[in-house]
Amino acid sequence: MSLKPPKLVEFVEAPYPAEAERERREAKVVLRLTLDAQGNVTQAEVVEPAGHGFDEAAREAALRFRFEPAQRNGKPMPSRINYTYEFRLPPPPQVTPPPQEPSQGGPSGSEPPPVAPGPAAGADEPIEVTVEGESEAERQRQSAEAVQVIEMEEMQRQSADMGEALSRTEGVGVRRSGGLGSRTRFSLAGLTDEQIRFFVDGVPLELAGFGTGLANVPVNLVQRVDIFQGVVPVRFGSDALGGAIHLVTDQDVHGTGAAASYELGSFDTHRLTASVRHLHEPSGFLVRANGFLDYAKNDYPVDVEAADYQGRLSPVRVYRFHDAYRARGAGVEAGFVDRPWARRLLLRAFVGSYAKELQHGATMDVPYGEVDSGELSGGATLRFEQLLSQGLSIDAVAGYTFRQTSFKDVGECAYDWFGRCIVKLPQPGEIDSRAVERYVGQHTGFARFNLGWNISPPHTLRFSLAPTFVSRTGEDVLLRARQGIDPLAGERDVFSLVSGLEYELDALDGNLENIVFIKDYVQLARTENLLPTGNFGRLDRDTHGVGVGDSARLRLSRQLYAKASYEWATRLPRPDELFGDGVLISDNLGLKPETSHNVNLGLVFDSQQTPAGSFRANVTGFGRLADQLIVLIGRESFFTYQNVFAARSLGAAGAAGWTSPGQYLALDGNVTWQDFRNISTEGAFGFFTGQRIPNRPYLQANGSARFLLKELLSSRDELSLTWHSQYVQSFFRGWEGLGQKDSKQVIPSQLLHSLSVTYVIRGASTTLSWSVDAQNLTDTPAFDFFGIQRPGRSIFTKLTVEL
Repeated sequence: MSLKPPKLVEFVEAPYPAEAERERREAKVVLRLTLDAQGNVTQAEVVEPAGHGFDEAAREAALRFRFEPAQRNGKPMPSRINYTYEFRLPPPPQVTPPPQEPSQGGPSGSEPPPVAPGPAAGADEPIEVTVEGESEAERQRQSAEAVQVIEMEEMQRQSADMGEALSRTEGVGVRRSGGLGSRTRFSLAGLTDEQIRFFVDGVPLELAGFGTGLANVPVNLVQRVDIFQGVVPVRFGSDALGGAIHLVTDQDVHGTGAAASYELGSFDTHRLTASVRHLHEPSGFLVRANGFLDYAKNDYPVDVEAADYQGRLSPVRVYRFHDAYRARGAGVEAGFVDRPWARRLLLRAFVGSYAKELQHGATMDVPYGEVDSGELSGGATLRFEQLLSQGLSIDAVAGYTFRQTSFKDVGECAYDWFGRCIVKLPQPGEIDSRAVERYVGQHTGFARFNLGWNISPPHTLRFSLAPTFVSRTGEDVLLRARQGIDPLAGERDVFSLVSGLEYELDALDGNLENIVFIKDYVQLARTENLLPTGNFGRLDRDTHGVGVGDSARLRLSRQLYAKASYEWATRLPRPDELFGDGVLISDNLGLKPETSHNVNLGLVFDSQQTPAGSFRANVTGFGRLADQLIVLIGRESFFTYQNVFAARSLGAAGAAGWTSPGQYLALDGNVTWQDFRNISTEGAFGFFTGQRIPNRPYLQANGSARFLLKELLSSRDELSLTWHSQYVQSFFRGWEGLGQKDSKQVIPSQLLHSLSVTYVIRGASTTLSWSVDAQNLTDTPAFDFFGIQRPGRSIFTKLTVEL
């Protein structure tokens, strides 16, 4: 394997500190420079300070250096180097003797030589190189795993939320039931939320304290997103059926730093995030904290049918009046990193809460004016990572989380779309026939234990063990007040254990990578169910399943590689599916696990840098053959999860992009087509065999153009203009075989555009960015989830500061 260190190609001389020059001081400042794959200096840290103004001057100059990037096997890659910047004074001026009388007829004496200009910097000093190799994002992309990687640096400066960021990725569908804080549904290759697992730094999202759902996680607290399609590595200890989405937070643990962002926008939207970190390098002690605060009134206009003064329904445009969202959270992490006895030993504690007003139910038929929901959560995790002898490594995390969800429907009025109380209800409660005030508490203990063994350079063995214990308690306050028997009072416990073993082979000088694995799933549910007699009876259930899979990557050339993967996957029912949510979803302890055959085939091309710019492209084909899918079924005023059908999903996704020399222009586009059909021949949906699953898009595309100008007002600033377009083909809200062609309910085709302008200023110790985003620029009607209308044209501005 060939490694080539970076080479300095553009040196910037630092001004000599005036006070140090007067005092005739010299110095050497040792810097640690972080270089990206283009050779730009992205970070400069003072390792050995000299004081007297030397440190600041050296750091400011080094940030403007340009390097020829480090290379591995001829491919540019990020690196980190130590660089010694030396300040040397010019020699003192020589004392000139008093002028002598000129000899007769001779020339006058010579003038003293001029003084050499000031300080000699360490341009010729040897560079001590510490090549870090591929970034983690690049290593993931080129691994055998079926994964896409999204780096969030650019998105952190824009106003798009996490859902918007992921919706621009091929193979990913993101649909939401409104504005900020609304319910959001993700899909990967046709399979949706219930079949996908979400993680933050390897911890399940619902146990990490980052809000109500993935779309509402603050973008500025996430550095990278890994999207695993259909085949999930054993290290997650997960029983996902359709794949996994992994959010990776800030992993930079060098030095001291802080960052903050504030976003202000339409519909009274405010979003604030902040983070701070400090590493005491001699001891390896790290402490860092982050927090977020979100608020949105979500009072955007929607088109509905409302009754006029004569009671006749007619189309009107109104503003949503009961849809506000508030969320806040904070986390503190402390421990040690890069010690001989531990690569990481970190304890994190967190708290979080949200409150959401509910404007309507699953469809926009009936408005609500006083229905509210919320959640309060808190917990802690302990993480330990270490490289042991004989090629052994340990990565373990364990934690506890408490979550309390609340639901309150005690309103005494029925409201119209104008927010008016049109009639007093015979008894409180807008949704059900009675008032409801419920609280459900869930205690969760979990652990993820991963052991790796590098048997020899080509052979690696990994073992994972992931136990989770959930205990749920609840209270229906108003039912108990009426001396009724509360079904939430029964025992609700479930224990799950997912274990896995995988073997990785690197062959053909690293050109072939293959990972084969096996998984085992165990679930033990212990519960008390309310019987018709009014007593509680035992209803226990034990479940066991297995899964196997294989992933391979073959490098065909330096720029071209192919991937293939397969998994026979199992997904165990979640606690919410077994026990309900204590609000609108009832329990169903008879649920069976879902299973699926998942296949992916892909081809990736990445030219890196050429005289014509850099080119990138990929194409992926996928297939899913799923059975016993768990679906939420409505029964008048409540819902239950049920095993209802088998399904088959076939599809393809492709993406292509080009970046010009100098990175002035970048063009990207992707398209996803999927054919997701019911293949059940019996049961509740046997009549619809062969038909597309309703209420799910089957064709979508994204395109973007980014124009970048550098060094406008200073040597390290940049201005970018980014255009995004998203297209979704029309699709049916119900089964395509039902009803007449002209009367079927259809979600129309949608073409949405957004425009973002971002200006970034990079100083010696501070990076400042400001952006303005115009979303849904053409104010096109946008619909999702059974015709629920999303926001129209909106404007957001965002300020980000990094220290």
